[in-house]
Amino acid sequence: MPLILTLIGILTLVLLVAWVRLDTFISFVLVSLGIGLASGMDVVAAGKSIQTGIGGTLGDLVLIIGFGAMLGRIVAESGAARRITNVLISWFGIKNIRWGLALAGFVIGIPLFYNAAFIIVVPLVFTIAASSGLPLMSVAVPMLAALSVAHGYLPPHPSPSAVAGQLKADIGQTLIYGIIVAIPAIIVAGPLFGRTLLHVKATPNRALFDLREVPDTNLPGAGISFFVAMLPVLLLTIFGPLKNALPADSPLKTIVTLLAEPYIGMLVSVLTAMYALGLRQGQTMKAITKDMEEAVKAVAPILLVIAGAGALKQVFSDSGTSKYIGSLLANASIPPLILAWGIAAFIRVCVGSATVAGLTTVGIILPLVQSQAIKPELMVLAIGSGSLMFSHINDGGFWLFKEYFNLTIPQTIRTWSLMETIVSVVGLLGVLALNLVV
Repeated sequence: MPLILTLIGILTLVLLVAWVRLDTFISFVLVSLGIGLASGMDVVAAGKSIQTGIGGTLGDLVLIIGFGAMLGRIVAESGAARRITNVLISWFGIKNIRWGLALAGFVIGIPLFYNAAFIIVVPLVFTIAASSGLPLMSVAVPMLAALSVAHGYLPPHPSPSAVAGQLKADIGQTLIYGIIVAIPAIIVAGPLFGRTLLHVKATPNRALFDLREVPDTNLPGAGISFFVAMLPVLLLTIFGPLKNALPADSPLKTIVTLLAEPYIGMLVSVLTAMYALGLRQGQTMKAITKDMEEAVKAVAPILLVIAGAGALKQVFSDSGTSKYIGSLLANASIPPLILAWGIAAFIRVCVGSATVAGLTTVGIILPLVQSQAIKPELMVLAIGSGSLMFSHINDGGFWLFKEYFNLTIPQTIRTWSLMETIVSVVGLLGVLALNLVV
């Protein structure tokens, strides 16, 4: 019975989100309540479970995602993202421009959330394609593939951060493993796949571009632009391992432990960006604060989706459904990492949202992680890879890509959807390969 209820619940969630077009957070709460009551919980217990799930899931994730949104906004509005792109293009030259754009997309994609990064890089891509004479799609796909990989694999992005929190995975280690897995995924889905799109015609809709123009002479320097964009990565990868390496009586232990906390790392990065890319560039504190407020407003719907998924996960747990499903999955002949990827991929294709797919999968797969010797960091990446599988007409990213480049639906499937599928499959292969050596 619990398995049937779970399937009915997921199907109902898919119908509410994809067909009825009901708000995703409300859909999660309704499905959570329905599964709780159908599992034998009383109304008070089900309500308490939903509240606990929402609170427990958000926790310090609100700080990580909120600070991440602020950092991305400052990097974008200051022109640092444009400076990074310009520098990498000058390094690689026209002949290897696709590789330079893939690297630029990855660097920009770490601090910036996907939709914001997309809107920023599309005008840059169009300018580069026009000046180089290269087919637009072959130039755009490498950069957008890198943005997609960062969005699906790497903290501080919402889905991987939330999944890591639910699985109690180390954020710093997840980031390191994620970068390792990301490299082949970006190479195959970006520059290599981009070469097959030479004959796809696209003319971007310039009317959709809405970005504060910063004259080239006023752009921040290359060094500070790269430093600020990569600062969260540097802090997590340096202080995370260092925290465990220092002896307990070391006078530096407290400071290092504090800086190893992801939300502190993000706060330090935001403060650095406010000064280096804001005040130092001549912006007022009022303007910087306004930009950060807008960034938090933009990320609020994502936080609600994460909260709703946390409610569903908690109901699964409190009702005994997770324990029952875990006992079934423990005996499954499918390797756990592949199973997690497959569940996330299935939900992604049905619902469209990578965030919903990743967070819904956690509630189903969590007991398996707890009962078997699986590195939770690799499980985060397996779920993240699956959550990017075959974006199509029920995904907002599909239409964003289609409308900005003025493509037909078949062209969008041939480019965007196939690119996302490659990212997903290569990501799974990378996780399985990494699982053999860590």
